[in-house]
Amino acid sequence: MSISRPMVIGVTGGSGSGKTTVSQDIIKRLAGESVVMIPQDAYYHDQSDKNMAERRMTNYDHPDSLDNELLIEQLKQLLERKTIEQPVYDYTNHTRSTKKVEIQPADVIILEGVLLFTEAKLRDLLDIKIYVDTDDDLRFIRRMQRDIVERGRTVDSVVNQYLETVKPMYHQFVEPTKRYADIILPEGGANTVGIGMLEA
Repeated sequence: MSISRPMVIGVTGGSGSGKTTVSQDIIKRLAGESVVMIPQDAYYHDQSDKNMAERRMTNYDHPDSLDNELLIEQLKQLLERKTIEQPVYDYTNHTRSTKKVEIQPADVIILEGVLLFTEAKLRDLLDIKIYVDTDDDLRFIRRMQRDIVERGRTVDSVVNQYLETVKPMYHQFVEPTKRYADIILPEGGANTVGIGMLEA
């Protein structure tokens, strides 16, 4: 592909909508090309200055939980063909890990995250904006399965978080950003026709 300025594809939608599946499918279809994927949720604020009780109170579904300034800075560095040190978030300790991931510049940058379109300065850096639109019930089931299996959560904690923050924050912050999308993709990764159109 070898283009002067990398192309940035932003993929957003509610938690459990299938953003990661769509992003990975795009990467598969671009096999042989220079592609990198950046998860927005690697950029939650560092909370090492807070005690554990305070950390547990964090509303991860609110835009204020994210260090978008760092994300924008590092995205601009990738656009300048510079290597970045991406942060890693430790969900067990509710703060940023001391580990970092080295990300090399690429011709295509896929940025994915629930609150991706809420920040105007970040939206302005996206060449293609995709909103993955999936039914609330299906998203909740997927989130529950993920949080229990991958993050060691209990059913009660997942349900409580969903009702207290995830659902209301989705309707307040995420769903309204659908209007910024260039492409609205119903049913996420299951929509092979829609994803196939992106390839073209």
